[in-house]
Amino acid sequence: MSMNINDNIPTVAVICGPTATGKTRLSVELARSFDGEIVSADSMQVYRRMDIGTAKATPDERCGVPHHMIDVAEPSEQYSVARYVEEASACTDDILARGKLPLIVGGTNLYIDSLLSGRDFASAAGEDPELRAELERRYDELGGEEMLRQLRVFDPERAEKLPPTDRRRIIRAFEVYRLTGKSLSEHDRETRLAPPRYRAAVIALDYLDREHLYARINDRVDEMVRLGLFEEVRALQSEGLNPDCTAMQAIGYKEPLSALRGEITRDEAIELIKRESRRYAKRQLTWLRRKEGLLWIRHGQTPDFLEARRLSTEYLRSFGL
Repeated sequence: MSMNINDNIPTVAVICGPTATGKTRLSVELARSFDGEIVSADSMQVYRRMDIGTAKATPDERCGVPHHMIDVAEPSEQYSVARYVEEASACTDDILARGKLPLIVGGTNLYIDSLLSGRDFASAAGEDPELRAELERRYDELGGEEMLRQLRVFDPERAEKLPPTDRRRIIRAFEVYRLTGKSLSEHDRETRLAPPRYRAAVIALDYLDREHLYARINDRVDEMVRLGLFEEVRALQSEGLNPDCTAMQAIGYKEPLSALRGEITRDEAIELIKRESRRYAKRQLTWLRRKEGLLWIRHGQTPDFLEARRLSTEYLRSFGL
């Protein structure tokens, strides 16, 4: 998410960082100050009826600011980064066309990077349901190790990155090669050469002390439970969703689901959510620290929104916004 200054590329604002760092409140305040609209970059907030465990902003928290890319898919759907880029870029371009500022907000760094870059996932390769079904049967018959061995023949770079258990990505690598004659690694190299889709003023939120972040995450999970997280998961379960679908494998959903099945206790599920959320936050920060050109705002024990808004406002104005 490094800045790429090019006057011919439209500018957007990005507010990112792990959960419980105040992205929602800061983004709403900046949207109101800069006549902006928010485009969510959260891989789980795309799903309908998954509100508590994904920490979606309530109508009161949104303060009348339009929010996009929330509640755009059913929990049963396999939502991909390619679909996100296609739909989120359409939202962002529409906001820009109306003379407003798009604020890309969320914690799914892959979604943010992919949206900002010039990658066009949708056109890189289509989808063929019959071919996909054939490849799925092959994977189930041959197993992941053998499929990876075959993948190494035409895409050793991709095969090196995938574990044999990653059924979906292994199958997709075969599908892209069969449909286009090029490996996914070749597609990646080609799209890296494309100019970025947007110039980005990126604000990253964190805490000075890791323990403060972890305490806020733990408090956030307790609040989700109080608001009815287990009831939300029970309602999704009653819909007959496949427990292995992407939505139900998310942190905050798979743990309560295990508790509802009697595999673990409710208290064990809560502790697992906290632990996995802390681990995810650590991975998010590791990813962000590799980036250049970000404005880092690190809170003390609790977020100082007045200071965060001041620093963010100065930063965005330096981009001419």
